[in-house]
Amino acid sequence: MQAEINVLGALEVSIDGTSIVPNAKKPRQLLGMLAMNVGKLVTSSWLKEELWATKAPRSATSTLQTYVLHLRKLIREALPLDQEDQVREILVTRHAGYVLDVDPEAVDANRYERLAAAGRTASMAGDHEKAEQLLSAALELWRGPVLVDVSAGPQLEIEAMQLTERRLTDLTLRIDSDLYLGRHHQVLGDLAALCARHPYMENFRAQFMLALCRSGRPGQALEVYHDMWTIIRDQLGVDPSTPLRELHSAILAGDPIVDDPTYMINTWHPNSAIAS
Repeated sequence: MQAEINVLGALEVSIDGTSIVPNAKKPRQLLGMLAMNVGKLVTSSWLKEELWATKAPRSATSTLQTYVLHLRKLIREALPLDQEDQVREILVTRHAGYVLDVDPEAVDANRYERLAAAGRTASMAGDHEKAEQLLSAALELWRGPVLVDVSAGPQLEIEAMQLTERRLTDLTLRIDSDLYLGRHHQVLGDLAALCARHPYMENFRAQFMLALCRSGRPGQALEVYHDMWTIIRDQLGVDPSTPLRELHSAILAGDPIVDDPTYMINTWHPNSAIAS
């Protein structure tokens, strides 16, 4: 039996190449919860909270069991005829809940975490070439927002938010490695889009300013700072952070420190990466 589970985008769960994703909203949500926690016990109470929040009906227990039966039917239909009896070994009933018992490496989120963790380790060790390669491979697994086609309740919202935040952190580290390796031209497009999508994230602004300045476009780098200053002053009532103001001053003064490949690493992430 070969399973493939993708949660970094639309929900895709297949067994031996046959999709087992139900069309109905709540069974799909149930499968999303199990897919995000492959190999782990997902308690019935968690599942009820996910499916109905604080408004679980009196029939919640029996309805949940019905959804599980529906998923087992889809799994059975995907299995070869001589393996149909394995369905309860794949979607396992425990005393307190259920376990989707498949190889954790079948899940794209788990492969992402493994690659990204190795990339972070390489960054900490100052091996930015390896960090860039590993983090890029991890980030390429993302096809869109986590479980974009699944209605998320409180549990899935938390898990999706945690994964999304880790992705932003890893993306920042990968761009740090690109800048360290002198690939400022290559990241300009990505950074322009990231600054538009995440207008309050100063890391991306600083990286964009550095990439522009190193590409011979200091005037545009200063415009990026001005846009950030306007946004956070008008909407948040605060000034940019000290590191961003110092970067602005360095660009204005033509300080050669902005060409130091370790600038972002030492100034913005001194405890998360070590320059070679």
